Amino acid sequence: MRLLFVHQNFPGQYRHLAAHCAALGHEVVGVGEKRNVARVRSPAGVKVLGYDMPAVQGDSLQKALARGRRVAGGAAALRASGFRPDVVFAHIGWGEALFLKDVFPEARMLLYCEFFYRSRGSDFGFDPEFPAGADKLLHLRVMNAPLLMSLDAADAGMAPTRWQQAQFPAVHRPNIAVVHDGIDTQAVRPAEAPSQPEELVTYVARNLEPYRGFHVFMRAIPEIQRRRPNARIVVVGGDEVSYSPRLPAGQTYRARMLRELEGRIDLSRVHFTGRVPYARYLELLRRSSVHVYLTYPFVLSWSLLEAMAAGCHVIGSRTPPVQEVIRDGENGLLVDFFSPEAIAERIEFALKRKSHLLELRRNARRTVVENYDLRSICLPAQDKLLARLLEGERADARAAADVQHLPGDEPRFPVGEKEHRARDVVGLA
Repeated sequence: MRLLFVHQNFPGQYRHLAAHCAALGHEVVGVGEKRNVARVRSPAGVKVLGYDMPAVQGDSLQKALARGRRVAGGAAALRASGFRPDVVFAHIGWGEALFLKDVFPEARMLLYCEFFYRSRGSDFGFDPEFPAGADKLLHLRVMNAPLLMSLDAADAGMAPTRWQQAQFPAVHRPNIAVVHDGIDTQAVRPAEAPSQPEELVTYVARNLEPYRGFHVFMRAIPEIQRRRPNARIVVVGGDEVSYSPRLPAGQTYRARMLRELEGRIDLSRVHFTGRVPYARYLELLRRSSVHVYLTYPFVLSWSLLEAMAAGCHVIGSRTPPVQEVIRDGENGLLVDFFSPEAIAERIEFALKRKSHLLELRRNARRTVVENYDLRSICLPAQDKLLARLLEGERADARAAADVQHLPGDEPRFPVGEKEHRARDVVGLA
């Protein structure tokens, strides 16, 4: 088969699946934004192409349309070169999937359905410290518009958790399978030898920001240090912003919290590492005495499942989708997201009873092995989903004929204001 994966930060969530498909002998092409894919090692056996994305003025819908047009132009050039995929995998966000079905109408399209915005019961308005105004509320529908357009064009979708699937409109949910990306539990595993008796409290996020509870965790540190004067706290994450409200230029949430807590924290026992290599991150998880994971009701981080697979004692926020994974007192402990005092109390409880809570660590790893293991659970489930997708009815032949008549020397795509030539998709070494 020929398979096309599209993700602006390729491989993103497709890092395991794309390599798996290539290892099976399929011809696999990955497409992403050039500046992003240039920074990441390509999955084995995958040809990676990049497109340039110039700055676009306007709201999220206008930006999504512009990106969709850009990707469509490159896809038309790819088609003209002779590559016609059997299946197109595309992330639903950013607009990349908007017009791919029009370029490849004979292909089946499977969307990665990561998140759908809701005005209630989700991230919007969750944190009173960062209130959402009326304009933001109205803008949610604008943000969802390209998602709905992509869903309308797709053949099926997959979401990594049940809660994330449940955020999508009811009419689309039956066509969205719940299949996680997968955790490599052979690579992510507990240390073979018992760790030293050091009290090591760990916190990990891609970026240190409110969506991942960084501000709440920081406010818990004075009480953690009062209760456990010998504890060492390691905070992993960058200073950029992935999801939270943007700060003025030059400001970071880490600097803001350090100013707020100045004089109340013993910084000699708090270590900010920034982002670290993956091997160092796994080693830190293996040494962790207590690992804290906090999040708004939002996308579930890989880091939570990796911490559990590493046998960490996890204290997680009592928020979905964390509650989908952690059962309080069985495979971890849950705590009120907004309570620094409760977080400190749970950490003290865990550190005092380390030997008595070993079963929680074992159960945490067992949860991931039995439900999210890459090789035994997730890749087989994705293979089955792909097989079912290919068994479905093919797209309308007349739509395919419309695209087949595009001039081969200067491929045009009928959506957009200008021509898109082969230079829009550039192969990367």
